[in-house]
This record gives sequence, C-alpha cells and structure tokens, in this order.
Amino acid sequence: MGQFKDNTVLEAQKSRLKPPPMFKVMLLNDDFTPMEFVVVVLQKFFAMTREKATQVMLAVHRDGVGVCGVFPRDIATTKVQKVAAYARRHQHPLQCVMEET
Repeated sequence: MGQFKDNTVLEAQKSRLKPPPMFKVMLLNDDFTPMEFVVVVLQKFFAMTREKATQVMLAVHRDGVGVCGVFPRDIATTKVQKVAAYARRHQHPLQCVMEET
C-alpha cells in the first residue's frame, strides 16, 4: 500500500510541473471597424501603450490578424468575451479569437 501511495504522489507532482496550455488572443481584420476603435480596444483590454496598440492595429489591417497577447485559457476566454461585447455595444463587427499556442 505504501508503494502505491508514493507512485500516486509522484504522478501528481509531475502533472503539477507541466505548465498549463497558453492561448494567443487575436483580432481579425474586417472592412468596417475603424482603426481608431481597434487602437482603443488594444489599450483598454490589453494594457498596451498607444504606440504598441497602433503597431498591432496596423498588423491587423495589413496581415488580416494581429496578436494581442498570450494568456492562460481562462484569461484568454474572458478577454475574447469582453472585446466581443464591447465591439457589439459600439456596433462594430470586430472579431476577437483565441488559439492554443
């Protein structure tokens, strides 16, 4: 019985050491959301400076997608939901998505 218990503890420690999966949160380009609104979203929800937010907004505009940050699943999910709700409230079709890194 003692040996079984030790193996269980060892397995639990191994699984704790594995870092949780991280998720990229991204904004997708569209033809309707104003660039300035995207900059505001990046500053408001991702704590970016205006300069950094402008760089990411230009990536969204140029490449069709821009990375806002990398977060654990629960934080990424919350950010995606908050950005979507904020965009809808302001009647913009801005899409915010996440994918595992």
